[in-house]
Amino acid sequence: MRRIGQTVALTLPVVLVTTGTLAVTRVPWAPPTGLDQQVVAASSGDGAGIGRSAGATAKSPDGLAPQESLRVALLDELRAKNPSAALDLLERSMREQPALTPYCTSLATELGKAAVRKYQGDVQRARSFARPVCDGAFAAGVVG
Repeated sequence: MRRIGQTVALTLPVVLVTTGTLAVTRVPWAPPTGLDQQVVAASSGDGAGIGRSAGATAKSPDGLAPQESLRVALLDELRAKNPSAALDLLERSMREQPALTPYCTSLATELGKAAVRKYQGDVQRARSFARPVCDGAFAAGVVG
């Protein structure tokens, strides 16, 4: 009986550590590893494989840079629905397209200004949609 206890005492921590490590290697909140990015790039059909770069300056099918296409989509979303829907789209876009994160602050600021215009200068109403997307740039756009 003592032998079984010693075996369990020695192997159980090893099993738990190994399974715990394996469990957290592939979670949705973890940043992608270089290998994941290479696999995605190699499998994409847009010609941006390993050794090539699509980058944030590549033109989209409508002839606009990706950040400009996103800006147009965000403003359309704000006009059609409300600033909250546009901020949701901005947040989702930043998660799905990390190459566009340098433009997040300017896009959120522009959304804030557009929200004030949508509500005919009612800063209080526009500010009510503010969330900490892109370090609160939306709120800064509402105010100034």
